[in-house]
Amino acid sequence: MQVIVFSKGLKDKDLPYVQELFDTLALFQINTYVYGPYLEMLKGKIKFQRDVGVFEGYVDFSVKRFDYCITLGGDGTILEAITHVRDSQTPILGINLGRLGFLATIEKKLIREAVTKLTRGMFHIEERGTLYLESNLPLFGDINFALNDFTILKRDTSSMIIIHAFINGAYLNSYWADGIIVATPTGSTGYSLSCGGPIIIPGSGNFIVTPVAPHNLNVRPIVMSDDAVVSFEIEGRAENFLCTLDSRFETITAAHQLAVRKNDFSVRLVHLQDIGFLDTIRGKLNWGQDTRND
Repeated sequence: MQVIVFSKGLKDKDLPYVQELFDTLALFQINTYVYGPYLEMLKGKIKFQRDVGVFEGYVDFSVKRFDYCITLGGDGTILEAITHVRDSQTPILGINLGRLGFLATIEKKLIREAVTKLTRGMFHIEERGTLYLESNLPLFGDINFALNDFTILKRDTSSMIIIHAFINGAYLNSYWADGIIVATPTGSTGYSLSCGGPIIIPGSGNFIVTPVAPHNLNVRPIVMSDDAVVSFEIEGRAENFLCTLDSRFETITAAHQLAVRKNDFSVRLVHLQDIGFLDTIRGKLNWGQDTRND
């Protein structure tokens, strides 16, 4: 078995858990490759029981076969990891060193157990659809896709912007708002949720269009099939606006014409046998709990 270990940063308080991960991988004699910048952070702080290789990025998939990608961090770390994993179909196992963790569901105290279950096949893989951005002007290079969401937001002024939205070329609405979000079911528990959007169960085959602080209070989020193509034109008092894909962003103008559709590939997430989406939702949002007298 060959795995990638990926993370964006290293905190001293997490060193015992990081050490436990590498010790466990060595115990099971798993060939391990570490993301280059992260490996530099680990030098002198982590003792490697076995030699590790270096993972540089997406191009490595053309010369090596990786069975799994293990991320250390939170959901943002997974979102960063998929910019390297892309369409390689390598499953991602997220170990949560952060706070919330809708995607990174493995608690850090369960690292040894998680690796053990991985080696024994005691897990299932969940396919998470991604969205793809098309633009008349170049944006985001060759990583113009997102697992969570795409947004258009105001940038240089406090004034609202106007976003004209179309579904399959048919006019939907003109949103007077601070912005708009197109979220996948995975992204329904992110920015869209905080703006009043619904939670969509993964695999439902939907997109959510959620306005950000709309001027008209009768404007509400819309759920549609992910077979649709949603396109946008923007206008406003400012010259520049903000466009995001997950945690990545670029500046756009009114000259940009944007369209979002379902991507050609999905992201594969590893879930241990006893942890599912509904368990995560209940736990993270405290559903079914009465905390008034705690």
